Amino acid sequence: MLTQLCRYLALFGGALLLFITILVVTSVTGRALIPVGLGPIPGDFELVEFATALAVFSFLPWCQLQRGHVSVDILQSVLGKTVDSWLAAIYNVVMTAVSAVILWRLWGGMEDLQTYAETTFILQIPVWWAYAACLPLAALSVFASLWTVLRDIREALAASRGGHSGTEAGR
Repeated sequence: MLTQLCRYLALFGGALLLFITILVVTSVTGRALIPVGLGPIPGDFELVEFATALAVFSFLPWCQLQRGHVSVDILQSVLGKTVDSWLAAIYNVVMTAVSAVILWRLWGGMEDLQTYAETTFILQIPVWWAYAACLPLAALSVFASLWTVLRDIREALAASRGGHSGTEAGR
C-alpha cells in the first residue's frame, strides 16, 4: 500500500511538471503576442513556485523507496554485501533524520507565514497554503524513510546470516 501511494504521488508530481510546462509556454507565448491583444498569465511565476514545491515533495517518498537518493558506492565491491547492507541502513537512518528536520522546519515556516499573513504579490494567495499542501507529503517522506531503514536492516541481517563477508564474486 505504501509503495502504491508513493507511486501515485510521483505520477501526480509528474503531472504537475507537465502543468508547469504548459503554463510557462502559454504565458511566454502570451507575452510574445501582446501586439495582437494577448498577454502573459497573471501570477504565472507564483503558480510555478507553488507547483514546483508540490512536485518535489511528491517525488521524495518514491525516490526514497526506490533507493534513488545519492549514495557513495566507492568501496561497495570491496566491502561485500553484508557491510554494504549495513551501510545502506545507516544512510537511510540519516535520510530519515534529514526528512524529519525538513518536516519540522516546514511546519515552523508554515506557522510563521500564517502568523504574518504573507501573500503572493500578484494573486494574493496566502503563502502558507503551499507549505500546508507539502506537509503531508513531507510526513510521508519521513514514513517512507523509516520503512527503508527497516527494509535495509532486514536485508543486512539476512546477508549476515548468509555468511557473506568482505569481497564477493559477481558483485
